[in-house]
Amino acid sequence: MLRASSLTTNTNVDLQAVKGDKNAAAVGVEYGLELMQFAEAVANRDNVQLSKMRQTLLAKAGEKVLVDAAGVAANFQRMVRIADSMGIPVDDMEQELGQAVRAELDLTRFASAANTLEI
Repeated sequence: MLRASSLTTNTNVDLQAVKGDKNAAAVGVEYGLELMQFAEAVANRDNVQLSKMRQTLLAKAGEKVLVDAAGVAANFQRMVRIADSMGIPVDDMEQELGQAVRAELDLTRFASAANTLEI
């Protein structure tokens, strides 16, 4: 989604941010580093870090950004769980953009990649 929206808005982003690269997170996305750290705390279910990053994001970006980030994180969790429980496949695995993103992020390094259909 980040790659697609960056192409649509003609914004330079570094996808390595989704792998935790702090320098990459600061490219093209306002408050990118703070948003990345907030998202990591949500995904890791680290309540101590989440509390810290919530306060950091609030202080640097303001209430609106914090509320939007929390809403996006909550919605993403909901959508993924529904899709997984229903067996909905992730995007068409043959699309060139998806293949490029998966290669750039080396997503095959995750054990769950074994459950991905071969293309």
